[in-house]
Amino acid sequence: MTTFALSDADATTRLGQAIAPLLDPGESVLLYGPLGMGKSTLARGLIRALTSPDEDVPSPTFTLVQFYESDPPVAHFDLYRLSRPEEAFEIGLDEALDEGCALIEWPERLGEDPGRMLGPDRLTITIAEDGEGRLATLSGAGTWEAKLKEIHV
Repeated sequence: MTTFALSDADATTRLGQAIAPLLDPGESVLLYGPLGMGKSTLARGLIRALTSPDEDVPSPTFTLVQFYESDPPVAHFDLYRLSRPEEAFEIGLDEALDEGCALIEWPERLGEDPGRMLGPDRLTITIAEDGEGRLATLSGAGTWEAKLKEIHV
């Protein structure tokens, strides 16, 4: 487990940028935290690091998923509005992991054990308030256990 103090939105963006080059196809990044903690900001930083700095990265709150052509391809999911975990497959979660990686906001909508629906290689990020800023706690499963040591912000 690793923690990063995030003093502002720029620090949150930099964390996303630091994670991006470590992603491989079949891996997922799970973003936990209440509304307004910076999950979308982190996602935007990660996606722009894989695509281009000026990539339009809207929140997938209403579309549920946005796909991006990058290396590896990335799909950004917002599962907040799902009512059943199986709905994640209906919007393309399995295809996203077959072809690239998945960035998932509100992974708790996948049930108590999201790992049963995802591959073994997962990075879990929990963002919480920390005084005036935020604290990001990262933990890894599978290949991400070792990759955690490579994240420098």
